[in-house]
Parts: sequence; structure tokens; C-alpha cells
Amino acid sequence: MTATTVPHFGPPPAAPAPRRPLAAAALLAALVGMVFGLLLGGAGPASAHAALTGSDPQDGTVVDTAPKEVTLTFSEQVAMSDGSIRVLDPDGKRADTGAPRDLQSGSTVKYGVTLHAGLPDGTYTVAWQAVSADSHPVSGAFTFSIGAPSKTKVALPADEAGGGLVGTLYGIARYAAYAGFILLAGGAAFVLACWQRGAGARPLQRLVVRGWMTLTVATLAMLLLRNPYTGSGKLGDAFDLDGLKAVLDTKPGAALVSRLLLLGASALFIAVLFGAYAKREDEREKKDLTFGLAIGGTVIAAGIAGTWALAEHASTGLQPGIAMPVDILHLLAVAAWLGGLTALLVALYRTPDIGATAVRRFSRVAFGSVLVLTATGIYQSWRQVGTWSALTGTGYGQLLLVKVGLVAVLVGIAWFSRRWTARLVMNGAAAAEEETGTGLETGAGLETGAGLETGAEVKAGVEAKAGAVAEAKAGAGAEAKAGAGAGMEEEEAAPVTPSPASEDPARAAQLARQRAAVATAEKKRVRDADTERSGLRRSVLAEVAVAVALLAVATVLTSTEPGRTEEEAARGSTAATAPAATGPVNLTLPFDTGGKNGKGTVRMDIDPARTGTNELHLWIDSTDGKAMDVPELKLAFTLESKDIGPLPITPVRLTEGHWTASGVQIPMAGDWKVAVTVRTSDIDQTTIDKNVKIG
Repeated sequence: MTATTVPHFGPPPAAPAPRRPLAAAALLAALVGMVFGLLLGGAGPASAHAALTGSDPQDGTVVDTAPKEVTLTFSEQVAMSDGSIRVLDPDGKRADTGAPRDLQSGSTVKYGVTLHAGLPDGTYTVAWQAVSADSHPVSGAFTFSIGAPSKTKVALPADEAGGGLVGTLYGIARYAAYAGFILLAGGAAFVLACWQRGAGARPLQRLVVRGWMTLTVATLAMLLLRNPYTGSGKLGDAFDLDGLKAVLDTKPGAALVSRLLLLGASALFIAVLFGAYAKREDEREKKDLTFGLAIGGTVIAAGIAGTWALAEHASTGLQPGIAMPVDILHLLAVAAWLGGLTALLVALYRTPDIGATAVRRFSRVAFGSVLVLTATGIYQSWRQVGTWSALTGTGYGQLLLVKVGLVAVLVGIAWFSRRWTARLVMNGAAAAEEETGTGLETGAGLETGAGLETGAEVKAGVEAKAGAVAEAKAGAGAEAKAGAGAGMEEEEAAPVTPSPASEDPARAAQLARQRAAVATAEKKRVRDADTERSGLRRSVLAEVAVAVALLAVATVLTSTEPGRTEEEAARGSTAATAPAATGPVNLTLPFDTGGKNGKGTVRMDIDPARTGTNELHLWIDSTDGKAMDVPELKLAFTLESKDIGPLPITPVRLTEGHWTASGVQIPMAGDWKVAVTVRTSDIDQTTIDKNVKIG
């Protein structure tokens, strides 16, 4: 068993400068708390990424006769179930006939539900709920009235889908899943790429295993909560087997199951990394095993990252074929940077023999990760935001600006960490020359700083690491034994002369614990006296604190409606609720001439409902909905505000119940009164009118 020494990056100062760790920790805690407060204070229930852009009837409108169906138009693809659209009468009873029908045409995403015939007058409520293509639930409600508004017993839902206790738990599980993936992938990458001896360090082993456990538990929780999260919102439905089966048939459910399978493969990877790999001593075998673990670990990490890309933002919208690989690269870069940063922090605090070379290697990995994050982040920002107005005027864009600001802060702190790293390397090299008396050449496998390892046995009659030379010069008088990088306590050499304590096992164990505590305290004292190492520890601690807040912002972004979609939905909603002057006008005019078979409805289309030439089509329906033939039909347009009209229009009968007029001239824009005269017999006729804005 080779001996190791307490790491020493440079000669400790005679009187270390006083530090204020509690004040620094309080400042970092305040920073994290402030960011979380801003996020939680400004964020309501998760806003899904598909939005309702139109409906027929529109929200708040009053129609003269009961429509045959209600239709909803969305900004992107949604998944509908049997109860996704419900129409409720003033008493709260269902007024629709059942499951929604898919009415999509081209790029228009539209669903409709048929209504019962003969619905009475009053106010009706349309409540809808669906799942967006990027796995987030979307819901809403609106009202329309038949004949005239009335009182209703139906209360519009106050909470959106995905809110409440279930939504909170699902959000926590989502955050934990990201954090677990970062610790798992980033910690393993740190060991393989930066500090291979760390595979035998217990603190790093615990970090990676806890990351795996966190990701596994969070994935299982999301799988169970998926049904109530997108459906009823009741926590008890998490254990509904029928609901769980339905979830497994969806794209998000399949992604979660795939993640669990990949986590099984990652468990084998962890066992090899911290088992056979940590114990391997042959350099050639270890090099081959490093290559194999690097390839296998990258494939597993990319697969787990793909479970997010295949089910969320990247899988829908613009350029999904490009967006999904970019999203995977983005997640892998985040894990390599933030996960490696956490592993470095643990190593600096819990494994005192980490060398400056490992820190320098991680600095290079972090720099490469930042470059990848910058490139992929720019593309993702363009794809999800699109315009400057969306960047500053939408919730998604504002959160993105917060994220960019935190990244800038993180990079700034990392700059200070790089300065501490450079000082460690310089002081470690100087200390190495002073201790060995030779200008040790830095080569492959040479670590400067903490107990320099030359990669070969020092041929001096006993095996010793470079740090042991310092102990021998100091006249320690005993060979210090320690577990290789595993954070194990040192064992002191047994005394030459027997003592009474050796005859008392309890007393011997007590003395052993005391000696171990003294040795550990001495290690910590020497370690803390190193100003370079202490400075690096503080800067890395600050980086990790900012990274925690950054991860929170990124998690909220995944459940926030992208700025591009929000603006498109707003434009579509404005167009849907704007006066009919910007497009064809559709009018419904019921009539009753008072004679036999004198009741019916006139449906009129005015296209394009602007000044100039317009086309008119009129359909006459009887009370049973069939085409109705009448002897005569006349129209007149009057703009009373300008004393224009009436302008008579004589439509031409095309077929039974269908009349048309072409080349109808509307001289100016305004609120026109359209009067329709219907004659059903020689003596029975009536005139009905309605105002419409044209131009």
C-alpha cells in the first residue's frame, strides 16, 4: 500500500488572512433566494405551448339560433380525449353529443363537438382541456349565448390545467430530474476526463450515485403523476392503472419509460466505473477501459438527454429535425459544465489530494461546454422567440434574459476560478522543484500540486508518492497510509511497545478514533492554510450557487409558452375577435312571415366585406334544417350615419334555397344595416335587418 501526503499547492503563509465563510455563504444564499423568489413570485401555473386562437361561436357572442356545433382552433397540434371539449347549458348539463371530431385542414388545427338539437335560449359554457404537442397541458373556458344572455350555474374554472398540488409536485419532479441528470452525467464525465483517480474517491462516488437515484425517483414520480397532471388534477389518480396505461400510449409516457430503461444501463456503467475501473492499476488496460467507458457513457447520456428532446420543446414547432439534436447537445454541455463544477466543489472540500492538473483539465472542459452552450443557445433562442418584441414583451423572453444574465455572472465567476487555477499550477510546480531537488518535467500522467505523482514508483527501497518525501523530510517518524483518493482515514503505525490499551479492545478503538480525528483535523488545517486552494474553493462555491439558480430558470422555461407561439396566438386571437370588416361576414337571420310554413332562417355570406365589389350568397333553411324555397328575396344596404341608402340588391336564385348576388358595390366603410325581405306566399312576407361593420 503506497503512502500519500496531505496535498500542498504552495508554501502556507505564516498567518493566513482571515476569512468570512459564514458571510460568503449568507450572501450566496441570499442570491439564490432572490432568484427563486422572482421566479416563484412571477410564475403562475405552467403555461402550455399550444394556445386557442379562435372559436365558433366566439367568446361572449350572442347568436340568434342554436349552432349545430362548437369548433376550437389552436396554434399547434394538440391531443384530445373523449371529454376534452364539454358544452354545458345554463343548468350545468351537457349540451354536446360526445367526443370531439378532428376538423384539421392543411396547417389549421381545429376540433369540433356536435350539439344537441333544439337547445333553448340562454348562456352556454364551453370548457376544454388538451395536451400540447410538447407534452404540457392546456385548458380554458368561454361562454356564448343563444337568443339572449342568461344566468348560469356553471362556474368557469379558476385554475389552468397542470396547476394545484399535482402541478407543484410535477414541477418539483421535473427540476429534480434535470438536477439528477446533471450530477450523474457531469460527475462521471469529470472523473473520466479530468481526474481518473477520483473513481476511487468515496465523495465523488456518492455524488454520482445520488444523481442516478434522484433522476430515477423523479422519473418514476413524473410517470405516476402524468395522468392527473394532464387530466383531473387529483393526486389520487396517480395510482389509477387505466390512466397509467393511457399515459404509456402517449409520446411523453414512452419517453419516460425509455429513460428508465437507459437508467438501468447507466447503473451498470456506474458499477464498472467505481468498481473494476477504480481498482485497475495496469496503465494500458486502464487506458482501454477509459476509452470504452467514455464511449458507452456518452451514448447513455445522449440517450437520456434525447428523452427530453423527443417529448418537449424541440419535438414541435420550427425545424424539429435540427432542434432535437441541438437540444441534446445543449443538455450534454449543461451536464458537463454544471455537473463537473459540482464534482469539482465536492473534490475540493472532501478529497484533499486532488491536484491542480485535474482543475486545469476541468477548466478546459468547462470552456468547451460554454462554447457549445452559446452556439446551441443562440439557435434555441431564435427558434423559441423569433422577434425582439417577443424577447422583451413575453414571459418566455423575459425569463430567457434572466437566464442569459445568470450565465454571464457564472462565466464572470469562472474567470476568477481560472486565475486561482493558474496560481495553483505555478505554485505547485515551484513547490515540486523545491521538494524533489530536480526540475521535474511535466508529462503524461504528471499531476502538479497535491503530492506530485510521477506515474512511476520512486526507487528508494520503499513505495512512496512525491508527497511522502515531504513527510520524510519533516521527520514524521511513521509511514502514513491512506486509501487512494477515497477519502479514507489514515492509519498510524502500531507502537513498538505494547500498551495497556492494547489489552483493552474498547480503549484501543477509542484511541484509534481519537488519532483519526486528530489526523483529519491536521489535514483540514494544512488544507485551509493554502490560500490558493481556499480561493478556488470559494469561487467554485459561488459558481455552484449561481448554477442552482440557473437550473431553476431553465426548468421554468421548459414549462413556459415560447415567445414566438405566444405572439402568434395573440395575433390569431385578435383576428378571431376583430370585427368582420377584415374578412368575410357571416350573418344568421331568423324570420317568420306569419303564414303557413312561414318560419325559417336566412344565412348570408358577404365576401370580402370591404369597400368596393363584394359577393353575396344566401341560404334559406326551414325549421327542420332543410333547404326552403321562397317566391321572392330582396336586400337593401343602408349607412344611416352618412344618410346613404337604402341601396337595393336583387339576388338571383341558383337552386332551391340558395340565392346569390355578384358585383355588390359598397361605397364606403361603416356600420351598415342589412335588410332582408322574404316573401313566402302572395300575401305573407317580412323584413328582417341586422347591423354589420364593413370596410
